Amino acid sequence: MATIADTQLGAASRDRTFFLAMALAIAATIVAGFGLQFLMGRSSLGAPWWVHVHGVTFMAWLALYVTQNVLVYRGATGLHRRLGWIGAGLVCWMVLVGLSVNTLAAIFHRIPPFFEINVFLVMDWTNVLVFAGLTFAAIRLRKRTDWHRRLMLCGAIYLMAPGVGRLLPLPLLGTWIIWTIWAVQLVYASVGMIYDLVTRGRVHPAYLWGFGTITIATALIRPLAFTPPMLALTAALTS
Repeated sequence: MATIADTQLGAASRDRTFFLAMALAIAATIVAGFGLQFLMGRSSLGAPWWVHVHGVTFMAWLALYVTQNVLVYRGATGLHRRLGWIGAGLVCWMVLVGLSVNTLAAIFHRIPPFFEINVFLVMDWTNVLVFAGLTFAAIRLRKRTDWHRRLMLCGAIYLMAPGVGRLLPLPLLGTWIIWTIWAVQLVYASVGMIYDLVTRGRVHPAYLWGFGTITIATALIRPLAFTPPMLALTAALTS
């Protein structure tokens, strides 16, 4: 019995270490993407106030996501649960801010010229909505920690898109921008799947649901962007 208990404790400790490492890797990637743009002079503190609200909001979630993994790693599950409800409220605010700021970006012509505006809008709206959906699914399954951790990870991987995009030569990618970002996200998700294969002997179904949702959303971006209603909305916003 002691051997079984020791094995279970070892597996739990290994999982906590892995998910903390993934959270730190995702945070480093996002910060690197935005930091690079700032160092190259493509981003500045002179942006409109609503851009800064967007940045502070999403970076606050990133800091909270890393903090939550640190708390689990240290065994502070009580505080982790209490902060989780703050995180749920923050995600609701993120949806409001994300949808609003991306719309304002189109109105005030702040979308990079190498993006088709309708594609940019659908991509960003999809990004924030799918992220919120995965996160709330994880919160709903919070008592099933194996599902909770992996769905939260999938949500964080999807939210990497803006940071990843800033590390890629987007003007050279043309219509492949979306799928190139997806390929980078796949690398991170694959690390989680490989970890499961090594430690559990199989890929957890949470990845199939989580990254499967990300893949379907990615495939729908361009078709949705070129529907008549979306084209009409884009014309109205940019006129």
